[in-house]
Order: sequence, then C-alpha cells, then structure tokens
Amino acid sequence: MKTVERVEALREAVAGLRADGRMAFVPTMGNLHAGHLTLVREARRHADSVVVSIFVNPLQFGPNEDLDKYPRTLEADRRALEAEGVDLLFAPPVEVMYPVSLEQQTRVEVPEISALHCGASRPGHFAGVATVVCKLFNMVQPDLAVFGKKDYQQLLVIRRMVRDLAMPVEILGVDTVRESDGLAMSSRNQYLDAAERRIAPRLYATLCAAADRVAGGGRDWDRLADWIRGELDSAGFRTDYAVVVDAATLLPPTDRSDRLVILVAAWLGKARLIDNLEMEIK
Repeated sequence: MKTVERVEALREAVAGLRADGRMAFVPTMGNLHAGHLTLVREARRHADSVVVSIFVNPLQFGPNEDLDKYPRTLEADRRALEAEGVDLLFAPPVEVMYPVSLEQQTRVEVPEISALHCGASRPGHFAGVATVVCKLFNMVQPDLAVFGKKDYQQLLVIRRMVRDLAMPVEILGVDTVRESDGLAMSSRNQYLDAAERRIAPRLYATLCAAADRVAGGGRDWDRLADWIRGELDSAGFRTDYAVVVDAATLLPPTDRSDRLVILVAAWLGKARLIDNLEMEIK
C-alpha cells in the first residue's frame, strides 16, 4: 500500500489506479475500527482499487468540541489498511487540505437539511463535512465513495451535495456495524468509562423498542420521540435530540411517508453518541 500526503502525489497515484478500472474511495478521520474496515471491504466488492483517506477535519468541529483530543492512530491505521489490501492511503496534513486559514476557506453548504437535528446542535458542522468531502472528491476523483449509515444525516447531506453539484460519484451507504451488545461502533466509544460502557447499549435497545411500537400501530411521532427521550434520560443519558422523521427528507412524516428513520443523539459522560434505526411503514 502506498501512502501519500500531497495532492500532486495523490493525483499521480490515482491516475494509475483509474487506468486499471473502477476506483472506490473511503474517507475517514482515522482511529479505525471494525466499522471502518467493513466500509473498506464493501468498497473492494464494488471496485478494482480502493483509496482511503485519513484526515481529522478541523472545519467540522465546533469551538468547544474534541478536535484536540480526537484520537489519532496513524501507524496502527496504516497497518490495518495494508492488511485489508487497500491500494492507496491519502493522509494529508491540515495545510494541504486548507492552504488558507479556515476563516478564508471557501465552503460548500447544503441548505435546509444541514440545519436540522445534528446541524441544530452543532452549527456549521455539516458545512465542514460537505466542504472537506467535496475537496476530497475533487482530489481523488473516485467512481464510488462509501459511507456508514451510523452518520445517517451526514450520508443524506453528501448525497444531496453530489446530486446538486452533478458530481460523477456514486454514493454507497453501508449498514451500521455494532458491538455484540448492539452499541454502534464509534471512535468516541473510547471516551466511555466502564460504568458508562455498560449503559451505552441502552441507546440501540431503546431504538428497537420504539420500532416495535411503530410496528404495533403507533403513529403519534411526537409522543414516540418524547418516550425515547424519557427512556434515555432515565437510563443515565443526557438526550440531545430524538426525532422520528421521513427517511428521505429528515422532515416530519406525512401521509405519503413510507420509510422513516429514528435519529438520536445523546451524551453519556464525555461521549456524544449518535445512532439511528430505519423503518418501513404501510
């Protein structure tokens, strides 16, 4: 596996990969776990070569968030990717991705959907995501990009950006990879202490219980969201938001909605955990 840090070296390397056939791309912030490696394997299934990026993107962190503490494990990540047969790792320093100050950086913003839910809690977050993904797509020029569904709103923001800007990139969403007790895999899970780690699976268990209520005929979405918040808060979480929305728009369901998603973000100690559950309704 070749590792490059500069755009010129990246473009030279991907030109060779593209000549060999379809190229897939998996953007990450590193500190790789089994969920990330599942994305890599899925990318391999759909392409002849796989490029992975590792870049902790300062533009998507708020002023009081964990940018400085976010775990950085480049050497271990490199070994894991090499074992998976990744063809190319792009690991740029900040000055390569943002040669001007962040305040002067041109930004890409997807309106409406970026202001909802996580966007309301983390102003500017999705503009940071859209900007860095747009830049990475321009640099790598993949045929296919793979993202996890754990960050469901992020996935929809990226799909909207690709559609609206006519980017020739297929976006593939991959189901959330979970621990054996149901907790969605995340780099931020390591912020949990032992007691919090025992509580954390209640997040997904509550989503499943809410889905059972929908399957049983429950259709009062606001009441269901209130129930989710109450269950999580009583379990020891500090719920940021819990909503039941149309899976395509992330807006409140209508009579025409046939797919829903429950979106939840909740604090447990120092960790802000997010999760979701998709459902079909009739």
